[in-house]
Amino acid sequence: MPHPIMFADDDPGLAELRGIALGFPEAFEKVSWGRPVFCAPKMFAIYGGSSKTTGTVLAYPHALLVKIDESERRALEQDGRFFFPMYLGPFGWLGLDLDAAAVDWDEVRELVDASFRLTAPQRLIRCLDVP
Repeated sequence: MPHPIMFADDDPGLAELRGIALGFPEAFEKVSWGRPVFCAPKMFAIYGGSSKTTGTVLAYPHALLVKIDESERRALEQDGRFFFPMYLGPFGWLGLDLDAAAVDWDEVRELVDASFRLTAPQRLIRCLDVP
């Protein structure tokens, strides 16, 4: 049984995230787990997520999930806009709640760039660094 679709094309921040994520070499979008997932070929960004604390599931329908470098994790976890996403959190991912405050799209671009560099093949990463 497939997951129900849990987003709409006009969701807040989705168009902006698509513009950023699809600008990376060979990036494409697919729907997995009912959410937009950006891949190249491995996933490097997801729109929407959830978190589980003390048995309660909290939905973050307008969020960005990205893989985080361990050197950045501690600082980002101190920021109230970030959350530990269910299922992906143990694999180095964090979520940014896009509804928590005004979105800094330069920050989002940096987070997506870092996640891309942690997941994409070296040949695609080299494309980013060519002047």
